[in-house]
Amino acid sequence: MTDDTADSTVPGDSEDPNDDQQYHLEVGPGDVAESVLLPGNPERVAKITDVWDESEVVADHREYRTATGTVEETPISVTSTGIGSPGAAIAVEELARVGAETLIRVGSCGAIQPEASVGDLVITTGAVRQEGTSKEYVREEYPAVADHTVVGALIAAAEQLGYDYHVGLTCSTDSFYAGQGRPGFEGFEARGSEGLVEELKQANVLNFEMEASSILTLASLYGLRAGAVCTVYANRETGEFRTEGERKAAKTASKAVAILDSMDETAAEAGADRWHPGLDIDR
Repeated sequence: MTDDTADSTVPGDSEDPNDDQQYHLEVGPGDVAESVLLPGNPERVAKITDVWDESEVVADHREYRTATGTVEETPISVTSTGIGSPGAAIAVEELARVGAETLIRVGSCGAIQPEASVGDLVITTGAVRQEGTSKEYVREEYPAVADHTVVGALIAAAEQLGYDYHVGLTCSTDSFYAGQGRPGFEGFEARGSEGLVEELKQANVLNFEMEASSILTLASLYGLRAGAVCTVYANRETGEFRTEGERKAAKTASKAVAILDSMDETAAEAGADRWHPGLDIDR
């Protein structure tokens, strides 16, 4: 056996040996702020950073494009995750490894309640885990819940910006088609799809999307803060579909990061572990 062969069998060689840069995101310590926005589409990164004070792309690999800058003088980053929970979970894992502490999903969604009109925002308080990624981390009964301070900051941001918004439950799926009760190729219908939308509607679920539940679940497991805000592109109840109001979610999430920074400062000054409604928001 040669020395080269012996070296290749050392335990741990199958893992990425680079401690300075994450394998998928290609970011390292110091590349990202403590608060990171998570859109799906890499093309949304530029649309998000356009509402910031300044920004710089720090990494661009596969579906993961990362930029860092400031908004209202507050450090902020954005990383695209691609479509679905597997890619989003990788982003959460690797961002946590380089210092991210607050994660906000920013995207688009389909509403299933008639009051959520196209162009409105949905701010998620919790999510139905109708995706497989989070189930590989923890039992199905474990809840996917948003951090209450992140929810509060998103609501405050939407109020300050004057946007119409709805607060409540989201359903995250692995499939845009069968998993959301849509027919597949040549009209294929998945088992149970005919009653899916109505069942969730009766349970007061507001919308469908594909990443929130995994982000919220992993954040809870790792002691991070997380939330989600999406612009409604389609309403399954009214039949409307328009790609309208894309920048609303970006502006709301970005402003929420600045508000969270103020909330954290206020809590620290009051000697509290975290912000609560008894404290002011100076933003």
